[in-house]
Amino acid sequence: MLQRKFEQVVKKHFPNAMDAKDTSIHYLGKMQNEHNINVSKVLMATSVCSDDINVPSTTFFNVLFGPFIMGGLGGLPFAGQTGMTAFAHHVPDAGSAFIFYGPHIGITLEGDLGKMYRPRQEKAGNSCGALMLALNRFQDSSYAPVLNEDDYQQMKLEESLLSYREQVLANENPEKAITEATYEIINQKIYDHLTSCKGEFPVEKVALLGGIIINTEYGLDDYFDARNFEVIDIKNL
Repeated sequence: MLQRKFEQVVKKHFPNAMDAKDTSIHYLGKMQNEHNINVSKVLMATSVCSDDINVPSTTFFNVLFGPFIMGGLGGLPFAGQTGMTAFAHHVPDAGSAFIFYGPHIGITLEGDLGKMYRPRQEKAGNSCGALMLALNRFQDSSYAPVLNEDDYQQMKLEESLLSYREQVLANENPEKAITEATYEIINQKIYDHLTSCKGEFPVEKVALLGGIIINTEYGLDDYFDARNFEVIDIKNL
C-alpha cells in the first residue's frame, strides 16, 4: 500500500519513472533480446553519486559483473579518461560494456523533493546532499566555488553547475531543476570520455542507460526516470 502511494507521488514529478527493479528487468531484456548482448558477459560501470542510498537502487548489480565505479559526488564521472580506459580494459573477452549513470533525488510521501527518510533516522535529510548543498550556496549571488584539494569533488560539481545557476533558481522547483541540470552534465561527460577512449575498448557494443534515480524510503523500492538508452558502436563514435 505504501509503495503504491509513493508511486503516485513520484509520478506527479516524474511521470515516466519506473520501479527500479522493473527498470533492471526491462533494460536487461532489451539488451539481450533486441541487441543480442549476452548479459552473462557484460561488465557494468556506474556514474552515480557515491551516496550509500544508491547501492540497492537496481538489480543490475545482482546480474552483471562489476560495477566499475566512475561516479563521485552528484554522479559526475570523476574517474575521468583514466577510469574509462581502465573500465574498457576490464571488459570480458567477447563481452560487452554497460554504463549506468545519472544523479539522484529524494522524495518524501508528502511530495517534498530533495528530501528523504534514511535508514534509522527520524528526520528527513537531503538527497542528493551534494546537489542540495550546491543549491543552497547558489542562492547567495556573491558565492562562487573555489577549487581546493580538500573538497575537490563538491567544488568541481558546483563549478560545473554554475552556467545553470540562473535557470535553476528561476525554476518553481529548483531541487528538481538542479538534478535535471546535473543529468545533462553527466550525460555529456560520459560521451566525451567514451569518444576520447574509444580505441581502448576491445568490444564493438557499449550500452548506455542514463536517467535520474528517485529515492523513496528505506525498505521501499526506488524509481528510475530513464532519459537515454542506446547501444552504440563504439568504433563509430
